[in-house]
Amino acid sequence: MVFALSATSLCGAATYYVHPVHGDDTNAGTSPKSAFRTLKRASDVRLQAGDRVLLASGQKFTGQLALEGLSGEANQPIVISTYPSVNGGDESRAGIDAKGQIAGVFLKNCANIVVENLIITAKAGGENPASQALKGMRCGVLVEADQPGDYAGFKVANLVVKDVFFEEPGFIRPPSEVKSANGTQNYGWGIRFISTSPKARMRDITITDCRISNVCHTGLKLTAPGKGLQNVDVRRLVVENTGGPGVQMSGVQGGHFSELNVNGSGSTKDSRNWGRGSGLWTWGSDNVLIEKSQFRNANGPGDSAGVHIDYNCRDVIVQYNLSSNNAGGFCEILGNNFNCAYRYNVSINDGHRVKGVNGAFQEGKIFWLSGYTGHKSPLKGPYHSYFYNNTIFVSDENVARISVAPSARGVLVANNIFYFRGGSKTVTGDQGKRDIMRGAAPGNVVFSNNLFLDGHSWPADAPIKDQSPIVGNPDFKQGGGGDIKDYLPRNAGLVRDKGLRILKLPGDDAGLLGGLDLKTDICGSRILGLPDIGALELPPQ
Repeated sequence: MVFALSATSLCGAATYYVHPVHGDDTNAGTSPKSAFRTLKRASDVRLQAGDRVLLASGQKFTGQLALEGLSGEANQPIVISTYPSVNGGDESRAGIDAKGQIAGVFLKNCANIVVENLIITAKAGGENPASQALKGMRCGVLVEADQPGDYAGFKVANLVVKDVFFEEPGFIRPPSEVKSANGTQNYGWGIRFISTSPKARMRDITITDCRISNVCHTGLKLTAPGKGLQNVDVRRLVVENTGGPGVQMSGVQGGHFSELNVNGSGSTKDSRNWGRGSGLWTWGSDNVLIEKSQFRNANGPGDSAGVHIDYNCRDVIVQYNLSSNNAGGFCEILGNNFNCAYRYNVSINDGHRVKGVNGAFQEGKIFWLSGYTGHKSPLKGPYHSYFYNNTIFVSDENVARISVAPSARGVLVANNIFYFRGGSKTVTGDQGKRDIMRGAAPGNVVFSNNLFLDGHSWPADAPIKDQSPIVGNPDFKQGGGGDIKDYLPRNAGLVRDKGLRILKLPGDDAGLLGGLDLKTDICGSRILGLPDIGALELPPQ
């Protein structure tokens, strides 16, 4: 019997170099002068804990780097990165062209892996029979678990993923496709983690300092049955011009998403795009914090809010974010959700979409509590929804639309600024006639102490109304501006220390994850004494 021993197994962790011009697949690969030539050759190495695969910076590789069944250790991960190339290229990253492949980097049933410092494109190519292709899928980075097991320790950092498409240029999607739940055809995604086994768990996932742009569906997508994705940390992610959502998660248990900059989700700039998508949305996920981020210019005939909380979630908190010019709206909480919140956010001209115009099948909404849990399922909840200390600005060119399902139970709306220049109205029927229940009203509502520009800043026929409203002009520093600080009120007497202490809703023993009482506002300013009304605290007197 012949045993194939890697350099690692003989003398500790090894480093393998790959150069697409000066390398040779007959080389040992263990020095820049004896580099491999192709990603295929590098994929065949049986990597061990601490091993590194380094691609020459400034060079372009074709194909995919595919690793299966490999695992580093928590303190000795397997690393995929770059090395300085002597023979050309000023770019600090290596490039991978994954045209026709499932992904530029494909990790299957792996653990303790670092992927960093790469530029990945995948411009069409259809399905390559020679690749390890899952039908209809193309990704910049794909991490998959399809066998039972505990797969831990993934770090993705400093990547540029762009121009990811399955179909060739000129492909046109049928108009019905954008109305499907998530698309039914072949698409391209930026970075994707997917578990397809109910007995697989992927955990301790970190994604930092990456940029994703021009992909025909979702920028960052996390999918697992049950709660198969655990402890997910995403920071400093830029996502631009995606045909679907900027970020989407299903089956996440414990997530922190911070310092995201998502712009142009649901883009229709390419005919291959899906053409619909919120900046970020959650489904079937628990204990998720979304904060200190910007969500702008989401487009699409349905959904397409800055952030929306789809059904079957618990403890999802949206705080300290800027939401601007998103067609679908600002706050969207669907059915069977428990203890979710929007607090200390600034919303600028969200919800401008008009049903029936340009194919829109839903109204844009500033505030939407929907009991939707599927086309054939009864309305459920949402339960114990908290909405406080937000600043919402709508110009005179738009009407602020409100929709509250009669199934909602437990609703707190307090300390918000509703600055609606163009008036407001109630809308119903966007998810079937079940949300139009005459005589029915949400239960257990605490709606108090909000500031309204005038008597038209909340619909007279809305099923929930402020029991002690404040009316007046907060006199923003620059209403209509695009920055958070433009919405600092100058009418101090109207807002300073006029906020209520936020308490748990009656009958809600849990409250919000981490508590209801925050120490700082959206800009990091200390909240001294009673909170001011809105998302920004005034400077101390």
